[in-house]
Amino acid sequence: MIVELGHFALILALLVAMLQTAVPAWGAYRGDAGLMQVAMPAAICQLAMLTLAFVALVHAYATSDFSVENVYANSHSAKPLIYKISGAWGNHEGSMLLWVLILAAFGASVAAFGHHLPLRLKANVLAVQGSIGVAFTLFILATSNPFTRIDPAPFDGRGLNPILQDPALAFHPPFLYAGYVGFSMAFSFAIAALIEGRTDAAWARWVRPWTLGAWMCLTIGIAMGSWWAYYELGWGGWWFWDPVENASLMPWLAGTALLHSALVMEKRGALKVWTVLLAILTFSLSLMGTFLVRSGVLTSVHAFAVDPKRGVAILAIMMLFTGGALALYAWRAQALRQGGVFSPISREGSLVLNNVLLATACATVLIGTLYPLVLDATTGTRISVGAPYFNLTFGPLMLPLLMAVPFGPFLAWKRGDLYAASQRLMAAAGIALVALVAMLALYWRGPWLAPFGIAVGIWVMAGAFTDLSFRIKLGSVGSKESLRRLINLPRAAFGTAAAHFGVGMMLVGIVATTAYQSEDVRVMRPGETAEIAGYTLLFKGSAPSNGPNYKETVGAIEVTRGGREVTVLNPSKRLYSAPRQATSEAGIHVSWRGDLYTVLGDEQPGGAFSVRLYFNPFVRFIWLGAVVMFIGGGLSLSDRRLRVGAPQSARRRLSAQPAE
Repeated sequence: MIVELGHFALILALLVAMLQTAVPAWGAYRGDAGLMQVAMPAAICQLAMLTLAFVALVHAYATSDFSVENVYANSHSAKPLIYKISGAWGNHEGSMLLWVLILAAFGASVAAFGHHLPLRLKANVLAVQGSIGVAFTLFILATSNPFTRIDPAPFDGRGLNPILQDPALAFHPPFLYAGYVGFSMAFSFAIAALIEGRTDAAWARWVRPWTLGAWMCLTIGIAMGSWWAYYELGWGGWWFWDPVENASLMPWLAGTALLHSALVMEKRGALKVWTVLLAILTFSLSLMGTFLVRSGVLTSVHAFAVDPKRGVAILAIMMLFTGGALALYAWRAQALRQGGVFSPISREGSLVLNNVLLATACATVLIGTLYPLVLDATTGTRISVGAPYFNLTFGPLMLPLLMAVPFGPFLAWKRGDLYAASQRLMAAAGIALVALVAMLALYWRGPWLAPFGIAVGIWVMAGAFTDLSFRIKLGSVGSKESLRRLINLPRAAFGTAAAHFGVGMMLVGIVATTAYQSEDVRVMRPGETAEIAGYTLLFKGSAPSNGPNYKETVGAIEVTRGGREVTVLNPSKRLYSAPRQATSEAGIHVSWRGDLYTVLGDEQPGGAFSVRLYFNPFVRFIWLGAVVMFIGGGLSLSDRRLRVGAPQSARRRLSAQPAE
């Protein structure tokens, strides 16, 4: 009965989404305030219906209701409860239901908290948001219904892919989808602006909180996926330029550019046409990511292998919204007035450089990801574009961007002084130079470029501290006055500094673990030792063990350093019962120097095992940097100047105007 209730709620959500699309849009066209007001309760009602449907699906998983085809295909009675629940979105049908639920949550948030928005703009935004909901809810009901029954009901299910039975994967998809779907708000605001033919600083300020929230979720979602791949797949790395990984990176790059572009538009009224286009492209890249993961065109541990016909349906939705939006943009972009002029050496200029490099980097990833697919579809030739291409194209674009990051906050709007900014950054440059010399002294045999990469990361981090120091006049005034200035700084200043500092941390971790990783693959018998990165590893043997839905062979590796015992690592090989699949669980020792990473391979004659050993220096900086970036975004989002959406005086003027 609960399953049927969820199915009925999903159908009602489709009908409400249709109402939310048509009535407010017609009201905005006719200037009818009553019809425009329908958007708010409709958006909230759609969220309520989708929440009910999603709860019904989760209940079916939690109670192991194998009469539901989706539960039978992706769950098993022996699974731990957390993986039964997370299994609800660990498949195509459930993940798409979560997708539209998050979409409705963003729309309902605008309806509930967008009191400062002009009524016509709000109605158009929610109508566009509703149209996206119509397309994807109809897609779910027509091709991917998660509530389809099986009669008679099987005794047990087939189980969930074992590599998805992991705590990080329980939370990674919701954050990732919140990032993907969150950019739909920027898209909806952009379409609403094109319909009205008007954008201004207030519009940019209304867009920024939603873009920032989506960017935060996508940042932490990508980081969680990277962390999961690092310790769960047993490959010893943190990023593999997998096409599905690229599918999440591309909207992140475009979204980062959009955040900075909207700032220029808000402060100076410039880059209006570009900001609207970027909002459209960012969400289009999110739709492309959805298509790549669910179309079946990719073979990846991250992808859902589904019926290609459903991929064609998603492709049609993507072409409808992207093509329609770009056509509207081409028609209406001339109506958007450009902003003021500015010098190339200015804060606007630095943010334009940011946008150019990020957009170009995004384009290189897009080409490398899609080219093999296009070649396969047109000629039948199968090729793979791997790390060498991406490293040689993406890396050189990021280097000048990161070098320029610390200069941005020190340049004035409209016309800046590069020499004065350089003087203020002398201390940061000195710290980076010391780090460069130290790294060259430690690793004088190479690789030669790695110390420069680490120095750039430290330059970015030191620049973030310098920005805050300059704002509070540290050293120029008394300590009490500096403390007073620090307390009174807007949260957005702390957020910007934290985000930039996190980028520097990530760069240090990326360069260090890529350039200085140690690796050793060998066969070890009980009692044999191996040396890596100053550690001595003694293989003491293996023992069988049982889990709730798997059997495993657990190795015991005693780790010492300088004759002192450090830890005992227990890498293992698991064999799951449903579905019958083997996985590797890495044994990892964490220290300030980096991670000692061990993987147990296949058993050899005489009780020996093939063992892979890695030492990844400073690899944790990658994920800690992402967390710091997320916190920085949260600090900026909590700044009242960003949360209110528009200046108070502007709000009073807008509320005083009668509805057109």
